Amino acid sequence: MSTRRSDKQRINAKDEGCCSVLFLKYVLFIFNTIFLLSGLGVLGVGVWTLLSKSSYVSLLSTSLFSVTTYILIAVGAIVVVIALLGCFAAFKENRVGLMVYATLLFLVFLMEAVAGVLAYMYNTSIQGELERNLNNTMINWYHFDADKTAAIDKLQREFTCCGAVSFEDWRYSRWLKEAKEKNTTQSINKAPDSCCKTESEGCAVSDHPSNINYNGCLTALSNYVKEHLIILGGVGIGICFLQIFGIVFACCLAKRIKDYKYKEVQVQYAYAR
Repeated sequence: MSTRRSDKQRINAKDEGCCSVLFLKYVLFIFNTIFLLSGLGVLGVGVWTLLSKSSYVSLLSTSLFSVTTYILIAVGAIVVVIALLGCFAAFKENRVGLMVYATLLFLVFLMEAVAGVLAYMYNTSIQGELERNLNNTMINWYHFDADKTAAIDKLQREFTCCGAVSFEDWRYSRWLKEAKEKNTTQSINKAPDSCCKTESEGCAVSDHPSNINYNGCLTALSNYVKEHLIILGGVGIGICFLQIFGIVFACCLAKRIKDYKYKEVQVQYAYAR
C-alpha cells in the first residue's frame, strides 16, 4: 500500500513547478483573457475603420483597403470564439480541444499576417493610386455617380479642400461643362458648393480665395488613408506575435496532460495488480 502511495506522490511531485499542468492552465487562462480583449479590440478597429472610411472607398481604384478591413473584422470575431474555446479546453484539460485551439490560432495567425502585409503593401502604393484616379474621378464622375458624388462632397467638407490638386481641377470637369451648356446666361458655380468655406446653395459662383478653398484634397486623403492602414497593419501584426505564445502554451499543456494521464494509467494498472 505504501508503494502505491509513494508512486502517486512521485507523479504529483512531477506535476509541480513552472511546467506543471496547473501552472500552464493558469498561464493559458491569463493569455486567453488578454487574447479575448485583443480580439474585441481588433473587431472594434475594423468596424470603426469600415464605418468611418466606407464613403471614401468609392474613390479608391482597388479593393485592397476593403479586403484588409474585412479580414481584420473576421479575425476579431474568430479570435473571440477561439479565446473562449481555449479557456474551456484548458479548464477541462481536454487535450484534443487544446490541439484544435492551437491549430485555429495558427490559421488566424496566417490571416492576420496576410492582412498586415496587405495593409503595408497598399500603404506604399496609395499615393500613386490617388494621383492617378482622384482627379479622373472628380472630372468624369462628379454629379453622374451618386456614391462618388457623395464621397467627393464629404471629402471636400471634412478636409476643407477643393479638387484633387487644386480648385482649378473643376474647370475641366464634365459636370461644369454640361452646366455651362445648359446655362448660357446665368452665373454658375465654378466648383461644387462643398468647396465653399461657408457652404450654402450656389455659394461657389465666386471662386475668390475668401470664398472657396484653394488647396487640393490629394495630400489630405492620402495621409488619412495611410494613417488608417498603419493602424490596421500594426494591429494585425501585433496580434500575430501574441498568438505565438498561445500556440506554444497550448501545445505544452496538451503534452503535460498527455504525460500526466499516462502516468495515472500506469499507477492504476499497478494498483490493479
